[in-house]
Formats: sequence, structure tokens, C-alpha cells
Amino acid sequence: MRSGLSRKEIEGRIKEVVEALFFNIPSGVGSHRKDMKLSKEEQKQVFRKGAKWAVERGFGIVEDIEHIEEEGCIEGADPDAVSEKAMERGRAQLGTLGSGNHFVEVGYVAEVFDASIAQTLGLWKDQVTILVHTGSRGLGHQVCDDYIRVMMNAARKYQIELPDPQLCCAPISSPEGEQYLGAMASAANYAFTNRQMISHWVRETFEQVFKKGPRDLKLDLIYDVCHNIAKIETHTVNGEKKKLCVHRKGATRAFPPNHRDIPEDFRTVGQPVLIPGDMGRCSYVLIGTERAMQETFGSTCHGAGRVMSRNQAIKAAKGRAVARELEDRGIIVKGASRGTIEEEIPEAYKDVNDVVNVVHHAGISLKVVKLVPMGVIKG
Repeated sequence: MRSGLSRKEIEGRIKEVVEALFFNIPSGVGSHRKDMKLSKEEQKQVFRKGAKWAVERGFGIVEDIEHIEEEGCIEGADPDAVSEKAMERGRAQLGTLGSGNHFVEVGYVAEVFDASIAQTLGLWKDQVTILVHTGSRGLGHQVCDDYIRVMMNAARKYQIELPDPQLCCAPISSPEGEQYLGAMASAANYAFTNRQMISHWVRETFEQVFKKGPRDLKLDLIYDVCHNIAKIETHTVNGEKKKLCVHRKGATRAFPPNHRDIPEDFRTVGQPVLIPGDMGRCSYVLIGTERAMQETFGSTCHGAGRVMSRNQAIKAAKGRAVARELEDRGIIVKGASRGTIEEEIPEAYKDVNDVVNVVHHAGISLKVVKLVPMGVIKG
């Protein structure tokens, strides 16, 4: 999300902003909202409608929908393909951040690489931005667990040889394949709804802290893009247009200029691509390219990627005051627990600058702006 605030306007109040965000957005393992426990029928509506369900209930504005991949709702969701256990896990978790590497980050535009494209995206030097990273919470995790078992059986049933059990699969048109796509779309739509609601509470938090209305704060959604998902798309293969199932695991979409699936106001420049780093360095906004369509089925990476396991990170952080270290560097961090912050120490991740330079020089997504964090809440 972009804002109408400059870095100078927020620097002296970043601690207050972080505290308010942490209070308004439940974070951490098992976090839930007491005011948001859904009935089974409401939950099915979330699966079918995605982010539109949230906007219809006052969580955000209609303009947000235009700036979400698939307009916040992937077709083909089948609520009946989602298990009771998955439903139960997700019932009270809508509008929560969760744990692990999920975060809400308040930062600013530290560097502009392409002024013209940045202007089209509404971004400018020293502007305050908000980056939200979370997904389908325990519901999506359970859908994955449920269908790993289904796919292991399906691979045997359809005599598919697996080089690794983690590549278990089923033909798309098989009952197992169709069921999984229906359950996955349901989880994806839940994730779109979750981020939409968190975005709404981000806006409310800024209004509360700065005592300004939406018109002054200009907290607009630039883009919401998913990852860890399979999408049915049309791509050119050996000169022929074909309908494919594109799996983006640890990857994100990077469609080029003039693609019909890009919001109209960005169509001349390409799809915004969001690549977060870690809470101590920086993140990037890039743009999708034609080369990505030719070489990677319109895909790029989705983040810096870990170089340490969570256990290794906790060992590396032993005896350190990580939050204080970051505060000394001008970054306020608030986590659900000390362990959460230690798991997410900056050195647990690759340097996102190196990662982004690779995809930029490969031409599969191009740098637009660099974002530096000022305040982060972690699950």
C-alpha cells in the first residue's frame, strides 16, 4: 500500500504506529479474532467470493478489488472439497497475521530506479509505504496436509513415478486433481480476504494515530499478489497458445505490459511485483516483463529466501537483544514473542539486494523502487 505521508511525517511516531498495529491486528501462532468467528455458511461465502466478501462488509473499498490478482477471487472454489478440520482451523483466524515470516511492515521509498514507472504506480522518494505478507493461515496449511495424503494415493493409482514423495500429484482432470484445485482456490480466496481485512485495519490504525481521514492519508492498495499456488493460464509453448496449470511455489506472477489481467491503470507498464527481504534490510517493488512470459511462464521469485532454519536462527540469536539491535538501526520491531523475532533475524535470509539484482538482470522483473523498513510487526 502507498500513502500520502512522507518519511519525515512519521519518523517521530513510528513506535506509536507499530504499537497500534500490533494491538489492532492479532499476530502469532493460533492468533484469532474474538469478533470474527464465522459460521460455516459465512466461511463458504468467503471461499466463493474472496476479497469481495470483505469489501461488501465494509473492509476496504471497491477500488481495492481492481488491484488484486484475479480481483481477489480465483474461480472454481469448491467449499465441499475443504475438510471439516481445515474449516475449523480457519473459522476464527480471518483478519489475523499468523506466525513465521508473516508481517506488516511500515517503510519508505529509499531509492527510485525508474521514475516514470514509479509515478504510474503512485510512488515517490521518501513516501511511506505498508507491506503486508500473510496467507490462508491454519486453513491453508490443513488443506495442504489433507491433500498430500490424497495425492500420494493418487500417484500410486495413476502409476506416476515420483523422484521425491514431495512431488506427489494427480492428473488435473482426475477426481483427486479437481478436488484439490477446488480446495486450493477456496484457501486462496480466504487468503485474499484475510489480507483485505488486515489492510482495512492498517488504514484504521493510521487514521487513529494521525487523526486524519482517508482523503488525507491516501492509503491506496497498489497490488496484492499470491504465491504458493497453481493457476490455470494461457501461455505460448513452441509457438502455440496452450492452456497450462502453472505452479508457483516460492514464486510470484510477473505479467508484462498490456496483459489483460493487469489493472487498467498499470497496463502500460506491467504488473507490480512485490519482493520482500527481511526486517533489517529492505524490500522491492518491481514490474513484470515480456521476457518473463517467454522464459518463466510469467513468473519471478517471491522473496529473499532463508539461508538458516528457524532453529539455526534461534541459536545464532542466543544472548543477543535483536529488537534493540534493530532499534539502534532505526527500525522498531514488535513480535508475538521473543522467539518469533529471533527466528526472523535478518541474517537468516539471503540479502534481497542480491536476489533482486539476479531477476532484474535476467529481465524477468525490473526494479522500480527500493523500500526500507521503519517499523515491523511479526507473527
